[in-house]
Amino acid sequence: MSELKGAMIIGQSGGPTSVINASAYGAIKAGLDSDSITTVYGAANGIVGVLNDKLYIMDKEDPAELELLKYTPSSALGSCRYKIADPDVDDTDYKRILEIFKKYDVRYFFYNGGNDSMDTCNKISKYMKKVGYDCRVMGIPKTIDNDLFGTDHCPGFASAAKYIATSIAEVYQDSHVYDKGQVSIIEIMGRHAGWLAGAASLASVAGYPADLVYLPEVDFNMDEFLEDVSALWEKNHNVIVAVSEGIHYADGSFVSEAKTSATDGFGHAQLGGLAAMLADVVKEKLGVKVRGIELSLLQRCAAHCASQTDIDESFLAGQTAVNSAVAGETDKMVAFECSRENGYTCKTKLLNLSDVANYEKKVPVEWINERGNNVSDEFVKYALPLIQGETQMKKENGLPRFAKLAKVVAE
Repeated sequence: MSELKGAMIIGQSGGPTSVINASAYGAIKAGLDSDSITTVYGAANGIVGVLNDKLYIMDKEDPAELELLKYTPSSALGSCRYKIADPDVDDTDYKRILEIFKKYDVRYFFYNGGNDSMDTCNKISKYMKKVGYDCRVMGIPKTIDNDLFGTDHCPGFASAAKYIATSIAEVYQDSHVYDKGQVSIIEIMGRHAGWLAGAASLASVAGYPADLVYLPEVDFNMDEFLEDVSALWEKNHNVIVAVSEGIHYADGSFVSEAKTSATDGFGHAQLGGLAAMLADVVKEKLGVKVRGIELSLLQRCAAHCASQTDIDESFLAGQTAVNSAVAGETDKMVAFECSRENGYTCKTKLLNLSDVANYEKKVPVEWINERGNNVSDEFVKYALPLIQGETQMKKENGLPRFAKLAKVVAE
């Protein structure tokens, strides 16, 4: 395939993670190092930045600050939850994107995000082909939910899993202090897929298990939940429960009373308050001391507890996307293919965006016990290799030294 010369744009979208910037740095560095890429732009707040003609010139950033992106949480370029329409229904946004691409001679577009972001990437790729504009489009995966189809795991999941398992172990220590125990109910992110809640099981490797783990892959039964908590309380006088925010009853309704009419830009319900609600139920029915804990944003921005494996693989994902595009690939998402047979190994592969967009990968039901209140050893075997390695985060005065970008806006 003939060489394609031009500028590149990288954008970040959706919920942040502690390692999404490692992927951005992998892409930015590969772009800066490539002879085929003339200028590297970062889109301010994802596709919204493209539509608003607000692009940062990454070539003008201090290389040392860019390198710190590997250990900086959240989305350094800014994120968004903007859903572009089907181009066959409304092509207004696509015409604007094409206008901006032509203005800056953009021939490479990379979007770093989850399911909805891959859908956006796919739509843009198809539109550019339709109008005959030569632009290579690649998706760089990101999601702590670990629910992207076709990849062994997603960048961001491992670090969130490590934080969750660590927090469970720490809560275990705290909750066993007093002569009178307590029931600790810990709410973990995950609307439809329970990978994050399942990560609570990793604490058992250190000897500090969550007693009960509830995932949204199976229906929740309140009576059985209370039976399980009561039985464990009678036995140990201390119970730790890890519960996914998205658990639901057999009729599909969310257990959380905090479900509101509020939604994000893609129509997904905003959930929360489940731990407090279940704590109230347990206290009322069993009359024991209960504490509800909601990890909330902490589980996705805890860069201090990131997995170095996750950081390295996230960087690799961004780097692979750019190098593959320069080599001629387009309309693909970078994915991981891993083996755990004789030690852990991971390599990248490319998937068609159309095969990935809007599909969700859930925890296999065979990894959930018959009672639906915990996961099997298979889950632990799957996730444990991913959380290995300690972050090499730089610190100053005992605090993290995060990247400080100049963010020079293109004109």
